[in-house]
Amino acid sequence: MIPHQFYYQLVVLGLLWLFVMLHLAWPSRDVTTQTKPAKPITPRRQRATDPKPFAGLTHTPHCARCAHEAAHPQAPPPVRPDPMPPTHRRPRTVDTSRHFCPHTGCRYRGWLGLGNLRANGHPSGGPWRQFQCTSCEGSFPEHHGTIFHGKQVAVERLVHVLACLAEGLGIRATARVFEVDPHTVLQWLVEAAEHLRAFCAYFLCDLHVTQIQLDELYAVLSAVKAGEISEAKAIKRLSRSPHWVWVAMDPVTKLLLTIDVGDRTLAMAQGFVHQVVQMLAPGCVPLFLTDGFKEYTTALLTHFGHWVQPPRRQATGPSPKPRWMPLPHLLYAQVIKTVRRRRLVRVRHRVVFGTLETVNAVLAPLGCQINTASRARTAYASSSCCIMCTIISVCPMPAYASPCSSLCRPTARAPPSAGSHGRPPWRLD
Repeated sequence: MIPHQFYYQLVVLGLLWLFVMLHLAWPSRDVTTQTKPAKPITPRRQRATDPKPFAGLTHTPHCARCAHEAAHPQAPPPVRPDPMPPTHRRPRTVDTSRHFCPHTGCRYRGWLGLGNLRANGHPSGGPWRQFQCTSCEGSFPEHHGTIFHGKQVAVERLVHVLACLAEGLGIRATARVFEVDPHTVLQWLVEAAEHLRAFCAYFLCDLHVTQIQLDELYAVLSAVKAGEISEAKAIKRLSRSPHWVWVAMDPVTKLLLTIDVGDRTLAMAQGFVHQVVQMLAPGCVPLFLTDGFKEYTTALLTHFGHWVQPPRRQATGPSPKPRWMPLPHLLYAQVIKTVRRRRLVRVRHRVVFGTLETVNAVLAPLGCQINTASRARTAYASSSCCIMCTIISVCPMPAYASPCSSLCRPTARAPPSAGSHGRPPWRLD
């Protein structure tokens, strides 16, 4: 057995070794320590808050819809035919100036008020009058081309069904209220969507506005799926999935210029701005107000830009390359919001194109300020366009309003049904 004195001796030796090492490592008082000169504290460089002037781009930003229109130009409009000469028959009492001949082979097709139509009474005692074209001798009812054509349902009933859908009532709930089949309600909704797009394409053009507010709302809408609508996908169509609702509106007149549903990407921003530009009159460049989404800058620069030759900086050497710059009268401002823990903590304004004085000069006469389509306005837009969002989800775009193939997936048309109008057999999805 090891005695305890042995451990005491080990402890004493350890303490002596520690004292010797401390004595050797401790600095001596006689040796002068060399101190390094203290470096002056340089202040941290602050970032400049003044916006830098836009230097321009060396290439034109790509817009798929613009490229598609350039590759497939629209056919020139047909020549307006001469009005029909008056006849010696009894003067006509039925006004036909708001109707046109829908037959394809007629040269008066699509032209209003040329005196080629005459009324032929009500066939079989029905509520709709029949018109006849004196040029092609073709006949058609006065409600041809509307959602009432080919339906035996009362006009008031169909209008009430669409009004309930516009107020946000579901398809199945509307079918229960009016005691109709849900597939019938969906078919009426799709037909109303086609006419609504035609109406917007005809009337919303050559607009003169002073400012446009663009915004996106993260909403929950019906699932958007390309392809043929069938009964097997009926439950999936009503399933809810998140999407971005893009809204462009004129804050002065509260006019909704366009509404679209899609992802928050550059391609979607390009197509959305392209739709807005198509509605504006030639030469109209309004003030654009958006949020801090950076892709808006590229989209606006694509449609409101031109080539500029920079001046020379040196007398010798190659000339600078031309730059793609915004138009001189283009004004664009952003509202940048900082959100922390789902709370708005900061709001600041940034003028991208133009000057702050010019932007305020445009907004001052209207009593407005730099702002986007806020949640209140978006709620107003959402409440008034619930049917529009459903329309975008279920209705394929017609040829005159459809974007190019790079921005939308091709929609497969169902084969015509056995009905008299050859419409595809839409089913609730």
